Amino acid sequence: MIEVYIDGASAGDPGPSGAGIFIRGHGQGEHYSFPLGHMSNHEAEYCALLKALEICLSKKYKTVSFRTDSQLIERAVEKRFAKNDTYSPFLEKALEHIDQFDLFFIKWIPSKQNNVADELAKKGIQLNRK
Repeated sequence: MIEVYIDGASAGDPGPSGAGIFIRGHGQGEHYSFPLGHMSNHEAEYCALLKALEICLSKKYKTVSFRTDSQLIERAVEKRFAKNDTYSPFLEKALEHIDQFDLFFIKWIPSKQNNVADELAKKGIQLNRK
C-alpha cells in the first residue's frame, strides 16, 4: 500500500501558500513541493490533497492511504461533505479523484508525525517568491 503524507501551508491567512507531499511506497520516497499563489491555509490544505491525488492517479497507484494533520480535510473527505461552501468545489473534485481508486483511506495524524510534508509545504511557499 502506498502511504501519502500531505500538508498545505500559508505565510499569512491568506498569504503566499505551498503544498507539500511525501509519498512512501515500493521501497522509495517521493518528495513534492508546489507553490500555490495567494490563498488561505485551508485552501492550501485542499490543494495539497488534490495535487497528491493527481500524482497518485498519474502513477496508477490503486490502493492509497493518505495522512493529513488537517482535521478539516480528514472530516470533509470521510463525511463527503464540506461545512463551508467555499471548500465544496475543492472537495467535489477530490471525491471524483478518490472514487477512481480501488481502495482509499485517509487518517488524521498529529503535526509532529507530518513533519516531512510540512517542510515540503514551507518550501512550496518559498517557490512563490522565485
